[in-house]
Amino acid sequence: MWNYSDKMMDHFRNPRNVGTIDHPDGTATVGSLACGDALTFQFKLDAEGRIAEAKFQTFGCASAIASSSALTEMVLGKTLEEAARITNKEIADYLDGLPPQKMHCSVMGREALEAAIRNFRTGANADRNLEDTLLCTCYNVSENEIRRVITENSLTTVEEVTNFTKAGGGCGRCKEGIQKILDEING
Repeated sequence: MWNYSDKMMDHFRNPRNVGTIDHPDGTATVGSLACGDALTFQFKLDAEGRIAEAKFQTFGCASAIASSSALTEMVLGKTLEEAARITNKEIADYLDGLPPQKMHCSVMGREALEAAIRNFRTGANADRNLEDTLLCTCYNVSENEIRRVITENSLTTVEEVTNFTKAGGGCGRCKEGIQKILDEING
């Protein structure tokens, strides 16, 4: 059994801002049904360019639902530049922590926010920057995403990277590439 905080359980049992927005300014769907988690995140801006409304729909576990709910509360009232600086660690901290094996849910939330902002700015509907080199084909995780997660969360092992991104948790062919990135970043 996972050890969940009271705040995490509250966001799971009583998720905030579930649903869709008519004519959103930014929208994105991220995740992978292969891993059991998928998230659609949308936002609408007010006249001053601040996020006035944020909604989500998710298919996933309690941590995915709670992380998505937390994200919608965290972005309200922020400019896109301010919202873009939210990290997965901040999402997890907002929930008073997540088990290590569930940190990928907070990463998925940050990815959805990033992709929705990219959708607003460019009209692109891709869940990631298409110029990024895909490292994990099982879970659609790019090299740049792995680099960012390692750096933002001070990760040191392939197992930690798998907990945060699911990369390496399928066929395992990408584990060598993950280790190379770890070695490069951590010396």
